[in-house]
Amino acid sequence: MENAIRDWRGRVYLPAPVPADRTRMFWLAWGAMATISPLQYGYAALLAQQGAGLTLLAVWIAGQAAGALPALHLVRRGRLGVRHALAAGAALSGLGLAAAGLTGPGLAAAGLTGSGLLAPAIAGPGLIALVGYALLGGLGAGLVYGVCGEVVSSWYPERPAARVGLITGAFGYGAVPLLVWAGIAPGATPAAFLVAAVVAVTVIGTAARHLRLAPALWWPDDVDPRTHALNAARLRITPDAAKQFKLPQALRTRTLPALALILTCAGAVSVFDVIVVAGTGSWAAVALLVALNGTSRSVAMRCSELFGRRRVLAAVLGALALGQLLLAAATLDAAPPATGPLADAGGAVQAGVAAPSEGWAGGVLLWLGVIAASGGPRRPGRSGTFTARRYEQGEQKVNRKRTLG
Repeated sequence: MENAIRDWRGRVYLPAPVPADRTRMFWLAWGAMATISPLQYGYAALLAQQGAGLTLLAVWIAGQAAGALPALHLVRRGRLGVRHALAAGAALSGLGLAAAGLTGPGLAAAGLTGSGLLAPAIAGPGLIALVGYALLGGLGAGLVYGVCGEVVSSWYPERPAARVGLITGAFGYGAVPLLVWAGIAPGATPAAFLVAAVVAVTVIGTAARHLRLAPALWWPDDVDPRTHALNAARLRITPDAAKQFKLPQALRTRTLPALALILTCAGAVSVFDVIVVAGTGSWAAVALLVALNGTSRSVAMRCSELFGRRRVLAAVLGALALGQLLLAAATLDAAPPATGPLADAGGAVQAGVAAPSEGWAGGVLLWLGVIAASGGPRRPGRSGTFTARRYEQGEQKVNRKRTLG
């Protein structure tokens, strides 16, 4: 490592020219993330109104997590290529969307209310949906989500959180076209999911051909890593982690378990609110909620850079709580016995008022919480990073004594 540079904390960088296709790789990853959005938010809004749909959605979320974590582990260690992972993700995501389109309306028509957790698997369409959408579709979405985030963060090490926030935002608002289509023509929901399946296979397959990881420890040569590491404003507002923390080390701190609990609850609330707003019949409010859920993720990163993670996180929690109150008021006003056009309109209007607050909070919390947990960029080629504030003060004293290489 002849060209290696060390910053004041001893972290190693290998500056090299920025490849000409870095921007193209970013947009391909952005497009791939957008195409898997209907698997979560599209399904939640259109097909999760019954108990069977809720169970399938819960299994899908578990499948997504089960696919993302192993994929990240294998890709980071070079045991699974980006192309192969995304090719598998394209096939499985397309299969999941097709299964949702072909079986979702059938489950609702069959009246599977989900009296038990295994109710969806009893009937034929339910079994197809369980295997095709929930299990395989969730696994495919996890592959795409994890690999695209890893590729983008490796090519933008100077601001990985902001760049990854942009592509995860696409995972939120990517379902808006499908929701608009289904809202205008409810009978076309199966066709909308089938078209989404074709688009997903095409876009993710294209991304699989062009995306690749950056070399280990790569750093753009137009940014001085030592100056970047010593930026006073960034160190004061959004400091990097003092060292690389492996997962077992992070679990021994108080920060990671607390944030994991917050993220789990916020994620459940975010999806549940999409289902609730969809139940009011106001598709404009649903589309607004999902769109803000996505766009707020990138906005959150900019706000955290300006005001600090803790302040923004506190504001997000407040907005999330306010959104729940507004949604509760909207659903109460829209519920029987207050029926009729005026009552329905009142519920839709209040849902529209709640959607901006709820969408902003849900989207921000899901991403900002991850960044608050990681405490800054994860250096390519190393294990995952988590912030452990009680370790940082001691590490800073030791690292200040190191000489720059």
